[in-house]
Amino acid sequence: MCGIVGCILKDKESAPVLLECVKKLEYRGYDSVGIATSDKEIRIKKDQGKIDDFRKKIDLNELPGKMGIAHVRWATHGLPTKENAHPHTDCNNRIAVVHNGIIENFKDLRSELEDSGHKFSSDTDTEIIPHLIESYMAEGKSLEEAIRFATRKIKGSYALAIMSLDEPGIIIGVRKESPLIVGIGEDEYFLASDVPAVLNHTDKAIYLDNREMVILDGNKVTIKDLDGEIISKKIHTIDWTEDMAKKQGYNHFMLKEIHEQPDAVKNTLREESEIRELVKKLPNFNKVCFVACGTSYHASLVGKYLFESILEMPTDVILASEFEYSSGGLDENTLVILISQSGETADTLKALKIANKKSETLAIVNVIGSSATREAKHVIYTRAGPEIGVAATKTYVSQLTSIYLLALLLGGNEDHLKTLKKMPDYMEQSLKKEDQIKEIAKRYKNTWDFFFIGRGFSFPTAMEGALKLKEITYIHGEGYAAGELKHGPLALIDDDVPVVAVIPPGHSHDKTLSNMEEVKSRKARIIALGADNDEDIISEAHEFIGFAPDIDEMLSPIPYVIPLQLLAYYISVERNIDPDKPKNLAKCVTVE
Repeated sequence: MCGIVGCILKDKESAPVLLECVKKLEYRGYDSVGIATSDKEIRIKKDQGKIDDFRKKIDLNELPGKMGIAHVRWATHGLPTKENAHPHTDCNNRIAVVHNGIIENFKDLRSELEDSGHKFSSDTDTEIIPHLIESYMAEGKSLEEAIRFATRKIKGSYALAIMSLDEPGIIIGVRKESPLIVGIGEDEYFLASDVPAVLNHTDKAIYLDNREMVILDGNKVTIKDLDGEIISKKIHTIDWTEDMAKKQGYNHFMLKEIHEQPDAVKNTLREESEIRELVKKLPNFNKVCFVACGTSYHASLVGKYLFESILEMPTDVILASEFEYSSGGLDENTLVILISQSGETADTLKALKIANKKSETLAIVNVIGSSATREAKHVIYTRAGPEIGVAATKTYVSQLTSIYLLALLLGGNEDHLKTLKKMPDYMEQSLKKEDQIKEIAKRYKNTWDFFFIGRGFSFPTAMEGALKLKEITYIHGEGYAAGELKHGPLALIDDDVPVVAVIPPGHSHDKTLSNMEEVKSRKARIIALGADNDEDIISEAHEFIGFAPDIDEMLSPIPYVIPLQLLAYYISVERNIDPDKPKNLAKCVTVE
């Protein structure tokens, strides 16, 4: 769960460029950072902590060379220390490696290497890689051959960038189950875990597939499989701009991305014609199974209510990490819909491989060229653009929009489709509640427990609101189906526990209103979301956030989630927490 970068430049020193590129990947991990450049020797600077702190400590002039590799770490093996920071080297400091992923058999390999005389200086799984390469090069193999032999020996996932003094001017990248792209500029070449790292330098990229190797030599890019056969790959033009990955005056990426949500939905709605064509191509199916993690799981729950209400079709929702234990009911008549912002989520990719053997598969993904888009039988792209904040916001509403488009087009529901196209306007109205939500956040910033309740289509919204609160404020929050409170959780309700009630107009309104009154009678303070002419809610709630009355229950998840995102954001700010970088979390979960 780390970010890696490599570059070979024609007429610039690599260290400043590497630092700038890896800064764009800090959302992938930020407990340590390191750079290695190659000139007449390999020089390394690395340390624990964030990139900005690292930059203050080092002198980039001490890292000469027009080629190098860099890394930002999210720890999986070994504590976040300077010793465990990447890059890692071999015994003689002639080979340097940065790595994203996990080597599952590293203990056995380390023991073998130590028995052969290799000395280790870290607790990481990564350090076995340069030593393995060193051992094969000692037998007379080239760097490329040694890497190929090393990858055959290691088990696990990896994206690697490797350079050696014995073959100057070359950087080799290898990919297995962890993302890796090649950026192609004007007489300069890049490796990176994700597109934002290279946007300042090029809009041309090649996406490596599993078990592929790229050799950069400063003049060309050569891609091979791990048997050494040359592969021809398509060069993609990236339609994201560099500015799309910057804060643009907002204090945090998360707030910027919350405000970008109307445009994200507009852009995703433009996929209507593509989804219409997809609907024509799908084979007949009589069952749907959504598979996802985290926020994408909540989008999937909305999908379940949609498919069952519009298509009257049995629909399951399974956490990707639990899918291998719950896939027995799949068959050729099941459509498995897998949702992942990055398209690289390890649990979701594993589920995709299982589902491909039994069922029709459809991936809903934000990143073009990612693993899920290549492995699924069908793909819908969300058009959210790059999302830097760890807590998902605009990718969530884009996923919802894609799911609505798919369900409504499958069901031929043109009336709701017309209303769906009004969502960006409704979302703009939601954003106008920002000042009100700031004040609510101030009043509740010192709370330690929240409940979020809703029924039907509002239940996933309640769950997503609770997740946002947990992620970025470190306040305990639980999202519940409102009718479940009386089956246990009501025992926890008192005047110290605020309850956020999501109550749009519709079938579940009256029952949820009754549940809200139940918690109020236990002295809970109520923050309610509903139609702005709903006097029943206004009279009972302590805090009320109003919406246009013509947003019905079915379509409410898109605009109603925005105040919950803002509430979590402003409570985080009030508590002096960086909402972009919550502790212990990373943006793209590429390990199981």
